[in-house]
Amino acid sequence: MWDRLLDQYLTHLVRMGSLTVTLPDGTQRQYGSGADDVPSVHLRLTGANTVRRLVLNPHLAAGEAYMDQSLTIDGDDLHGFLEVILRNIAAGHDGTQSRLLSGWRDLTRGIRQRNHERRARRNVAHHYDLSAGLYDLFLDEDRQYSCAYFKTPDDSLGTAQAQKKAHIARKLCLTPGMRVLDIGCGWGGMGLTLARDHGAQVLGVTLSEEQLKIARQRAEAEGLSDRVTFELIDYRAVAGRFDRIVSVGMFEHVGAPQYRTYFRKLRELLTDNGVALVHSIGRMTPPGSTNPWIAKYIFPGGYIPALSETVAAIERENLWVTDVESWRLHYAYTLRHWHDRFMARREEAVQLYDERFVRMWKFYLAASEQVFRFSGQCVFQLQITRQQDAVPLTRDYLYAD
Repeated sequence: MWDRLLDQYLTHLVRMGSLTVTLPDGTQRQYGSGADDVPSVHLRLTGANTVRRLVLNPHLAAGEAYMDQSLTIDGDDLHGFLEVILRNIAAGHDGTQSRLLSGWRDLTRGIRQRNHERRARRNVAHHYDLSAGLYDLFLDEDRQYSCAYFKTPDDSLGTAQAQKKAHIARKLCLTPGMRVLDIGCGWGGMGLTLARDHGAQVLGVTLSEEQLKIARQRAEAEGLSDRVTFELIDYRAVAGRFDRIVSVGMFEHVGAPQYRTYFRKLRELLTDNGVALVHSIGRMTPPGSTNPWIAKYIFPGGYIPALSETVAAIERENLWVTDVESWRLHYAYTLRHWHDRFMARREEAVQLYDERFVRMWKFYLAASEQVFRFSGQCVFQLQITRQQDAVPLTRDYLYAD
């Protein structure tokens, strides 16, 4: 029965590209049109329960089966397999059951995204308190773990990350001595850059103890401890007023039920002429829910916001959106760099964790890249102020020498 149901699902799903599937009993089936611009991939399934799991919850089970090696791909062409699946889903070919599961996740997303302070800290620890050595394998020297800014696709990862920080600094309209709050400061790279290169006084806050430790070590090593302070604080508990607020790659962890709380806090913390810059992954579709595999293994409590629900929350807190910018393929390029750097040092990752973890991390990086290429995700940057004249009237200042 399960073989037949999987056959029906894949027949409906795979119309572009070509997918060959060898079932656990050795039976081989072919799906798709074999179109030249979409990959042809051979999938092999093993294990008594693999087919049943794929039928019942394909968006969760595919990643789990890849981790467990009960789903393998000839040539380990994971990018090709994900492209075939995501391009067909984007074309509306996903099955009724998958759509029903997605609809249920949409309806119940508020429960999973209730990121009160204790849960928020636990969710952050799940991902960001992994071994520092893991992130050394694939990040640039400044440990930027967010979308880089590629002026050309040939830019190196380090160059593109430096361009990202410079672009954000320009949007903040900084002058020396300004007080800057960095919400979700990571390993400190943005805060250190704003202090060192722009003369800012920076408070960086994070919920990750591992990130905090490294950020403080970096500030000490660079002689910037008098200009940059890093603290283990939830953004909701920060007090004071700041001339500038920057938040890069943190808004995805807020959760839709807390959007008004988040922007209300930004308004409270900004000075009257203050400027905030929120840099976040976004979906170019209506509001939805988080992929179940990502929610279980990578970012529990995380959610990629739609621009519509984000701006609606900003409007209700009486703030101005003074600039909106959409970065499209930049994160796909970033993730390909991360994937290739990670795979070049995969044996070191195995030593840190194990083979299953490495396959999980590869699936995460490859799937994320293909989602940015084929499934309607981008990065948006929102420049937000309390007063309409807090920033220049045109965007010329972003591109002046």
